[in-house]
Amino acid sequence: MSRRLRSFKRWMRSQRIDFSNALELVEEDDGISVRALCDLKEGDLVATIPKSSCLTIKTSVANEMIEEAGLDGSLGLSVALMYEKSLGCDSVWDGYLQLLPERESVPLVWSLEEVDSFLLGTELHKIVKEDRTLLYEDWKECILPLIESGPLKLNPNSFGVEQYFAAKTLVTSRSFEIDDYHGFGMVPLADLFNHKTGAENVHITSIASNSEFGNDSDSDNDSDNDNDNECNNIDNEMPSSEDLGTGSDHILSHLQPSTNSSNAVAGLDSLDANGVYSSFAAANDPMVLEMIVVKEVKEGDEVFNTYGLMGNAALLHRYGFTELDNPFDIVNIDLNLVEQWTMSSFSNRHFRSRLSLWRRQGCTGCISQSYEYFEISSDGEPQLDLLVLLYIIFLPDEAYQKLSNITISFVENVNKSINILLSTKNSRISLPETPEKAKVLLLTERVCAALVSLADSRENFYGSSSLKDDMKALSRCCHMQEKKLYHSLVLRVSERMILKKLRSYASQRGRGRTGR
Repeated sequence: MSRRLRSFKRWMRSQRIDFSNALELVEEDDGISVRALCDLKEGDLVATIPKSSCLTIKTSVANEMIEEAGLDGSLGLSVALMYEKSLGCDSVWDGYLQLLPERESVPLVWSLEEVDSFLLGTELHKIVKEDRTLLYEDWKECILPLIESGPLKLNPNSFGVEQYFAAKTLVTSRSFEIDDYHGFGMVPLADLFNHKTGAENVHITSIASNSEFGNDSDSDNDSDNDNDNECNNIDNEMPSSEDLGTGSDHILSHLQPSTNSSNAVAGLDSLDANGVYSSFAAANDPMVLEMIVVKEVKEGDEVFNTYGLMGNAALLHRYGFTELDNPFDIVNIDLNLVEQWTMSSFSNRHFRSRLSLWRRQGCTGCISQSYEYFEISSDGEPQLDLLVLLYIIFLPDEAYQKLSNITISFVENVNKSINILLSTKNSRISLPETPEKAKVLLLTERVCAALVSLADSRENFYGSSSLKDDMKALSRCCHMQEKKLYHSLVLRVSERMILKKLRSYASQRGRGRTGR
């Protein structure tokens, strides 16, 4: 066991963090993992972490400065993290901070050359560049004034833009939602459990306090956090819901509370080999977080947490890694790309009028900042709203005029809109009851051909190399020695495979069809 790991365990003990001696922290080439020293069963309580040991805006000694500057959310937490790191061994969290990397290897801190080379064509290429611009503006407007004239004498070498970017990568990849009072924070021990999609072994719960902290359910933790806090006796999906920028495939899932959360693994009421006391006397204390086994683990296996159901673009964006055969991968097709493709055959006026009618039908794409786009799922199936738009673009003028004259203010969802669309074509048609049935009717020969063309246009974003070229490069790439290239290739291959499936999806459904 390394010196820093021994130091961290001593620090946990000083902070009254109870860590089961049924778990082992293992240092590996790519970081630290957690493994089971014996079989763990569902409901076992394997750790309790006092909220006071978590690094948050509220617990940092820089709290007053941060709050007076009006900083909150991930920006405020990043400043708190930078400040505590600047204190070195004088920080309460020194034993924890020594265990953290300087930064996570996410695209935000890659060189521009690496971003342009590795991420060309992917969902992240444009997003990462925007992230860098926005975060630099945050640093210039919010952190630089603290260096120059803040109440605390900050060392510029600890609060420069490079240090802010590094802190941001740690906060985004490792922060957890604690409760309404603390908001998001760094939770020691909890952030050492690695992620595996669909294979969560442990879950972290927070029992909110209604007394000392006086939780305010209307508090807003961060401007780019779109998820409501669920802390009042509700089981929380703890990994941060904040994005560095505009990750489009961000999804969080909340598990139901464990029905047996007070059970402890046999032999926990003792000292482990490193003197860490595991009494778990604080179980069900509203001032602590509990780590509970939600899926059994066999002796010797790694114990996983989950960061949510994310595609590879989101995983690489926020955590710096990808997963092969990720079922939550998507590819986005921008509305601008649809517009460009449409105007190769129709006038700008035609597209604008059809787009306006599509919007009046209650349809919309996905929105991320200034972008509107359509998602293509991992199996190559396009978003329903895209099919509706393409269907409207190809409507004959007579049907278009008829639909334009219908008062449709009552339309509340896409299904009703589709019924109206299809009824203008054939009053005798059997109208669909579900979106899946609607897709079959919307997939005319021309719509299918349009999907293939859009897939080809999106494919051109990746440059001159083919999917086969990328697959060969991936097979030759060393996961450990060429991490950036490896994970970028996994992302490229997964996205291009989806486009291939989209072509197949459209071709199979368009074969033998007729219609306008």
